[in-house]
Amino acid sequence: MKSPRILLSLAAGAALLLPVTGSAAGPELKIPDFAHLRAAAVDYTDITLDGLLLRIAKHFAAKAEAEDEALGILSEIKSVRVRDFQFDADGAYSRADIDAVRSQLSAPGWSQLIQQRSRESGSNVDVYLNTADGKILGIAVIESDPRSFTIVNVVGNISIDRLAKISGEFGIPEVGPQATSVE
Repeated sequence: MKSPRILLSLAAGAALLLPVTGSAAGPELKIPDFAHLRAAAVDYTDITLDGLLLRIAKHFAAKAEAEDEALGILSEIKSVRVRDFQFDADGAYSRADIDAVRSQLSAPGWSQLIQQRSRESGSNVDVYLNTADGKILGIAVIESDPRSFTIVNVVGNISIDRLAKISGEFGIPEVGPQATSVE
C-alpha cells in the first residue's frame, strides 16, 4: 500500500495551479465514526481534535516549543479528524462506507489534487483540497486497500508548507522528501 505522504508532498506545488472557486462547499466532511467496524478491525484509530481539545493541544504545543514555526499552523486549524482501520482479511469493510465520504468531495469548492489507483495491490489514494477566495480551507485524504482504510479531514486556513512541518503529528500523514512507500 502506498502512503499518501509522498502524494501530499506534491500538493504544495500543485495547489498553486488550482482554480479559485467563489461558491465553495464547506471543508468539514461528515465522517462516520464507523462503530460497526470496530469489532472487526485488528487496529483502529479514531482522532477528533476540535473545539476545546484543539485549544488544549495548541496550548501545550505552544508551551513545549514557543519558538517552533510549525506551531503556526495550529492557530489556523479548526479541526483534525482521522479514521483509520486495519483488518486481518480482505473485504472486512464495505467500499460503500468509504464511497459515502468520497461522494461529498464532488461538491463545489472541492478539487481533486491527486488520484492514485493500483490494480495490483488494490490500493486507492485520493487527495482533495477545499478552496475559496484563493485560500485552502480544508484538505481530505482517503487511502484504502482491501485490508485497510484511512480518512483524514483537516479544516482551517491551511498552508501546505506549514502542514508539512507538522506531518506525522495529530494523525496527519507524514509528508516531505523523506516519505517512502509502505507495502
